Amino acid sequence: MVPHFPGANPRKRGSIKRDDSIGATAVPVRRSARQRLRGSPHRQTVIAACCVVLSLTAGALAVVPAAQADPPDPAAKKKQLDSQIAESQADVKQSYDQVAKSVAAYNHAEAQYKTVQVRYAVAQGKLAAAKAADAVAAGKLRRAERALRKAMADVDEGERVILKQKALTGRAAQSAYQQQNSMVGLSIVLRGASPADVANSIQVQRNVFGIQSNTITKLNNAQAQLANKRVKVAAAEKIVSAQRAEAARTVKDVTALTQQVAADKAEAAKLAQAKLTTYQAAEKDKNSELAQYHALLRERNRVQAILIARAKAEKAAEARRKAAAEAAERAKARKEKRPPRRIPDPPRDSSGLSYPLNTYITSPFGMRFHPVLHYWKLHDGTDFGGGCGTPIRAAASGVVTDRYFNGGYGNRLFISHGVIDGSSITTVYNHLSKYKARVGERVSKGEVIGYVGTTGYSTGCHLHFMVYQDGSVVNPMKWL
Repeated sequence: MVPHFPGANPRKRGSIKRDDSIGATAVPVRRSARQRLRGSPHRQTVIAACCVVLSLTAGALAVVPAAQADPPDPAAKKKQLDSQIAESQADVKQSYDQVAKSVAAYNHAEAQYKTVQVRYAVAQGKLAAAKAADAVAAGKLRRAERALRKAMADVDEGERVILKQKALTGRAAQSAYQQQNSMVGLSIVLRGASPADVANSIQVQRNVFGIQSNTITKLNNAQAQLANKRVKVAAAEKIVSAQRAEAARTVKDVTALTQQVAADKAEAAKLAQAKLTTYQAAEKDKNSELAQYHALLRERNRVQAILIARAKAEKAAEARRKAAAEAAERAKARKEKRPPRRIPDPPRDSSGLSYPLNTYITSPFGMRFHPVLHYWKLHDGTDFGGGCGTPIRAAASGVVTDRYFNGGYGNRLFISHGVIDGSSITTVYNHLSKYKARVGERVSKGEVIGYVGTTGYSTGCHLHFMVYQDGSVVNPMKWL
């Protein structure tokens, strides 16, 4: 008797929304020709005795699909490649949705953080340049103010010189006025001064006039110098005004850049925290994905062992049945005194497996590259598109061995079809929204056994259809 499988925890159903079929490399099952599944009403007892209640928690073996022949022309090859690319994209989109979103969120946060870091560095550079410009402007302003103060002091000094020269000029003018009085010469004559005295007086008068002229010249020079100094003061005032404006601009730039640097620093800190949060979320999802993968691998190994044991039991039962039938025929032939007849094989259904859904394929059986964990995994079945609630039909006649919920495959239903052409065949239907067939019930080919859903790791309504041959998962299209 083959042991039963425990089911998955139904309380986890609501939190799981992805299709995550897994697998690992396995030895392909050799087939001499295309095998077809055919039912047999005479084998119901044997099948019922050998089939047991299966409750798999999502496991599968990888069988690398056989290489296909080269297409007849380049156009066909391109069409095939385009189809494979589209199928791979659909499978990647269906799988690892949450992990991909978490990793994308982390990458976006990291890009934002790097952008702000660059902006922060640029702002710091601009701030340093603005501070340097501010120091230069402040130095220019100090020098201009010193020049202005000196020019203003020179003007003050010039004004004092002008006042002094004006005073000297006034006294000289007064003296000249007194000396140039017409009565002076007459006074000298009337006094009977000698010619020598008269000459001396004239010389004195000339000296007085010379002093007067010199004083006036100095006054004119002082006034000219004062005017020049006032021009320098005006120029210095313009320079000071310009330097003050430049200093004000640099102070404003420094203030604005200081605020920008502070804002960028705060934003960088905020984004660093956001990046840390998204990184932790991505790592959590990635670790969860990895844990799920290892759990599925463990379950796959356990399921494989049980299915292999079941296949052996079914083959042994079939061998015993045939041996018993042959022994009975030999006994009957001896009794009837005739040669024993060959025991014919039970009637077979020549049509093989049929499509469980009359629809299109969204993702084929085959190896896929995990975009987050960076390893190859097996998509262990064929996905058929269909709206939720679409009826699913049995691919061939057989006995329902189990139905249960699993975190990865959602609601599952197993049908055992017995030993066909020397191989034990079981079909599995995953992500169902509702069951119709019961465990232990014998169903006919084409009979409705359940309905399309999106339970388990699934991003949309579809059927994930699997075929097990002697306990190993194989490409369903080999049988359809």
